[in-house]
Amino acid sequence: MTVLLPPSETKREGGDTEHTLDLRALSFPELAAERAAVITAARSVSSEESSARTALKLGPKSIGERVRNLELETSGTMAAIDRYTGVLYDPLGALDADLATRTWWFDHVVVQSAMFGPIRGGDLVPAYRLSHDSRLGSVRLASLWPEPAARALAEHTADGLVLDLRSEGYRQLGPVAGAVVPRVVSVDASGRRKALNHWNKTAKGRLVALLARSGAAIATSGDLLDWAAAHGVVFERHDGAWDLVAESLEPATV
Repeated sequence: MTVLLPPSETKREGGDTEHTLDLRALSFPELAAERAAVITAARSVSSEESSARTALKLGPKSIGERVRNLELETSGTMAAIDRYTGVLYDPLGALDADLATRTWWFDHVVVQSAMFGPIRGGDLVPAYRLSHDSRLGSVRLASLWPEPAARALAEHTADGLVLDLRSEGYRQLGPVAGAVVPRVVSVDASGRRKALNHWNKTAKGRLVALLARSGAAIATSGDLLDWAAAHGVVFERHDGAWDLVAESLEPATV
């Protein structure tokens, strides 16, 4: 199984300065040309505050993040699963996870980065500032990434289930046909279901944490349903659509 995650706007600072960004070492090396083009464009718009403010949608408190893009090739790196923070990634507790859990993420998680395209959870990346809807002049992420990223992902996931937990904007940067794309819902006392927006990320993070901690071995949608039932996770399929019930992933139950 491959689990596809979006990146996060917020990123942990720092990293190993002895291992700076090496595009040749990233997963999906066939995307090297696209990565180089995005990095060059991101560096260009980040060179001045005025252009960075517009291109990267930076406010007064975040304008300093433009410097990250100017130091991509010299700043320290860390595993992608550690680099990203926020409501989806914080539930992972990646920095404190044991080796088996981290190995599961490295083997099964792929993050759809706006800067680097698809990368594995263990790929070493620097902090950066770029979103799926950032404006990079003549380089349009919505035009550059979809075809090559989709091709790379299709080759990687040809023989297994894909659990796509990306937001819509990042799914468009690397479409995957036939993936399981769950809707995260909350169920009230009457049984009525409501799709969650912002807080759906927390449920997704808890799900990925539990998958890794349990060492989940999942190859088919049937395996996914069996795993969910065994771990108290309410994962249901209705007419080809999938619902993940957020309450079944509350901390007390996982």
